[in-house]
Amino acid sequence: MARQIQHPGNPGRGKFKIYIGMSAGVGKSYRMLQEAHALLRNGVNVQIGYIETHGRKETEALVAGLPVIPRRQNFYKGKRMDEMDLGAILLLSPEWVVVDELAHTNIPGSRNEKRWQDVMEILRAGINVISAVNIQHMESINAQVKAITGVEVHERVPDSMLQLADEVVNIDLTADELITRLKEGKIYDPGKVETALRNFFQSEKILQLRELALKEVASQVERKVVAEVPKNRQMRHERFLACVSSNDETARRVIRKTARLAAYYQGEWYALYVQTPKESTGRINLAAQRHLINNLKLATELGAEVLQVQHANVAEAIMETAAQKEITTVCIGKPHITLFGILLRTNIFNQLLKTLSAHETDLVILS
Repeated sequence: MARQIQHPGNPGRGKFKIYIGMSAGVGKSYRMLQEAHALLRNGVNVQIGYIETHGRKETEALVAGLPVIPRRQNFYKGKRMDEMDLGAILLLSPEWVVVDELAHTNIPGSRNEKRWQDVMEILRAGINVISAVNIQHMESINAQVKAITGVEVHERVPDSMLQLADEVVNIDLTADELITRLKEGKIYDPGKVETALRNFFQSEKILQLRELALKEVASQVERKVVAEVPKNRQMRHERFLACVSSNDETARRVIRKTARLAAYYQGEWYALYVQTPKESTGRINLAAQRHLINNLKLATELGAEVLQVQHANVAEAIMETAAQKEITTVCIGKPHITLFGILLRTNIFNQLLKTLSAHETDLVILS
């Protein structure tokens, strides 16, 4: 499964596409090579600047038939090492170039310290780049990755590279699918499989890295939408407002059901308590006050931002808060005399409905 975002390229700079995944073996290099073949069939001048097959037969098979720019051979500490030939790429100036292993550190003495810096230079030359990186190599989540895997990743890519990209495509597999690929020898040599299963390739670690990858792409989508889609054409994100009173049982029911709604729609949510003069400090009884405090604490634990407003008119306070927080759904409990019962016998409730309707805000009465 792939999730993709894109935005128009900057004039004078090459287009930049990144395949991102939760770990090695999800199929990033494979997908890049598939795309290179598709470009070649369409008569596009595409070349392989650097590809790392890791000895995977299905990936190596896809290299056949693609024009490959020979690697540059260097000696470091008495060993011969092959590196991407940046100079040759710039000289040949293909329309598209595939550059794998974005987080790679070049050997000392290279033109740039990091491969992502090589990619920046290629893009500035007007050449389009297809590249790939694992989520654990992103700079800002380095500490989270260490907490999940117990390993500190030293080869890192600044988050600005994802923000620079014209397209970000998430290559996604389930934890079970990835572990199956490992056991079938499609990721590492058979001799390394058992060690990998005892260390990195554990289901709980893979799931957490998968979550990080999905969240990163989702946040990129949100940033691109905000930056590039006119506000009046943007899809509204779900935001819920749970209206709670000092009525213990009803408030808890509203809080829990709103929390489930917010989780289902992956939206933000708020818990609003409107303190009327009748429930001002000193006038509200101690039992009701204790229940209210516990319920607002529950809302916080379930992920809500708690809002406490002093207002003589509950309906007006709800309308003002809904407008201020750009709420999409207002959730209230079944009307009872201490909070909403009075509203049903006045025009204020009708005013609430009209106001919410005018802002395309839904009103949900939770039983």
